[in-house]
Amino acid sequence: MQLFYNPNIDIDTTEFTFNKEESRHIIRVLRKKEGDSLHLTNGKGFLFLAKILNASDKKCTINMISFEEKSKPWDYYLHIAIAPTKMNERYEWFLEKATEIGIDEITPIICDHSERKVIKQERMLKVIVSAMKQSLKFRLPKFNDPIPFSEFIQNELEGVKFIAHCENTDKKMLNKQIKNSDNITVLIGPEGDFSTKEITKALQHKFIPLSLGESRLRTETAGIVACNTISVLKNNS
Repeated sequence: MQLFYNPNIDIDTTEFTFNKEESRHIIRVLRKKEGDSLHLTNGKGFLFLAKILNASDKKCTINMISFEEKSKPWDYYLHIAIAPTKMNERYEWFLEKATEIGIDEITPIICDHSERKVIKQERMLKVIVSAMKQSLKFRLPKFNDPIPFSEFIQNELEGVKFIAHCENTDKKMLNKQIKNSDNITVLIGPEGDFSTKEITKALQHKFIPLSLGESRLRTETAGIVACNTISVLKNNS
């Protein structure tokens, strides 16, 4: 199945016209013709079946045939707040792989040791959309605007909250902490780790210090390890 995405489609949509860029891709690149079927999602859990009415590479119009609401493959809510990496490509890699594995919300956090404090929001969202389509997910993860660490930890967050850091302190293992919670938030720091002050503040706000294993991990790797570990533990509990 090749999946297309448009947030403006809903269950009441009967006809829809793609923009010029998408139309060209469908007709010129994929060589679709009138009467061909397309599968679409709006990123809100719905899968739509449509047929091409007008195979124009400038205005491809489709007729909606049917829809179904797809259940989410995981029964928990995972929010990872992760500092932007120095190299954009590494952050994009995290976004892509986390979306493929399964994640609900991502927040870029700006920390004391962050070398990158600005991200290309539109570019990052495109990476997430592409990964959603490639992995045949029907819910688009929420991607928030960057926020300072000090502001983020003051938010009212439901469920269990973790901070993964590299300091040599008493840390908990995920498998013993997430069994009784369906809402999970994990903080992942920048290349230089969280500052001692940030760790102290997080603990004061009831974040649990978390171990992701014995290895010292890159920011994006730590994010993926947390995402995948939670997926495995929750789906096998």
